[in-house]
This record gives sequence, structure tokens and C-alpha cells, in this order.
Amino acid sequence: MPLSQQQPCPWAKGDDYLHYHDTEWGVPSHDRIRLFEKLCLEGQQAGLSWITVLRKREHYRACFHQFVPEKIARMTDAEIEQLLTDAGLIRNRLKLYGIRKNALALLALEQQGVDFAEFLWGFVGGKTMVNRLASMDDAVAETAEARAMSKALKKAGFTFVGPTICYAFMQSMGLVNDHLISCPQHPDNR
Repeated sequence: MPLSQQQPCPWAKGDDYLHYHDTEWGVPSHDRIRLFEKLCLEGQQAGLSWITVLRKREHYRACFHQFVPEKIARMTDAEIEQLLTDAGLIRNRLKLYGIRKNALALLALEQQGVDFAEFLWGFVGGKTMVNRLASMDDAVAETAEARAMSKALKKAGFTFVGPTICYAFMQSMGLVNDHLISCPQHPDNR
């Protein structure tokens, strides 16, 4: 597509969203910590807008040990209860306790010999699924792959991992590329 016709995806309005869109969203990651962090943060978003979580992300990192699962798994109920009073976080008991629950589930998978990144990327055959969306009207909220990921994660003990959350996670971590074909970040335009 000619440069003159390229525009960022329409949801990328404002400096925070545009920076996130241009530098993170849809960029493939196989990093265990980044994948775990994003899966947890997508769960924090449930019922809210992503910008709310994005603006609180650094504070979440500070409060949840940079999302190192081994450290989160050792957090006590008292520590999590204290976080429920922190206005820098989304003060939802189930969501905050869910981060520890997810850390424990990840560690249990790894104790069974499962590589977390390979496990997640397995739902897309190990490579980014590139969609060619002409407009946001073509976008979907979930797919068969996201439903399969959700089911497997729930079976493994994860929480806040419904199919819509899983699909948003897949888009954000580059398992799926849903940049519009008119966007400079779409692979066809690079």
C-alpha cells in the first residue's frame, strides 16, 4: 500500500495508545515473563478499557515483582489484601488474587515439563497468524484458537482467561496480527 494511504489502526488515538500500537501491539513475543504479564493484565482489563490497565501497568509491575511467577507465587494473602487498598491498581479482589493463582498455574505447568511460551504459541501452530482486515468491522472478538487456549488455560488452573481475553492477548503478543491492511504496522506494508 502506498505510504500516503497508510494510517495507524483507528483505535490507536492519543499518545499512550499510539505508542503502544506502534511499539508493542502485535509484535511477536516468546518471552515467558512478558507473556505471563500480558495474560494477567488482559485479565485485569475485564470489564474495563485497555487504556485503564495500560496507564497502571508500571505500578502493577512494581507491586507484582515484575511479573516473575516464582515471586508472585510466594505472595501472602496479607500482601494481596494490602494491595486491595492501592489506588494504583484495579482494586478487585478476584482479579488481584487471580494474578497469584495464574502464577501458581504457570509453575505447575512447568513442573510437568511444559514450556509456557511453546504452550501458548502452539495454539497458532508456532507462528503468527496474519489477518488482512480492511476495517474494524472485519475484526472479531474471539476465534476457535482463542477458545481452545481459554479451555486449556482454565483446565491448567488459570483464571480470567475467557476466549475474548485470550484473543486480545493473542493480538497484543503477536500470536495474531490484526493490524488493518491500511496500517503501516501490518506485515504487508513493511
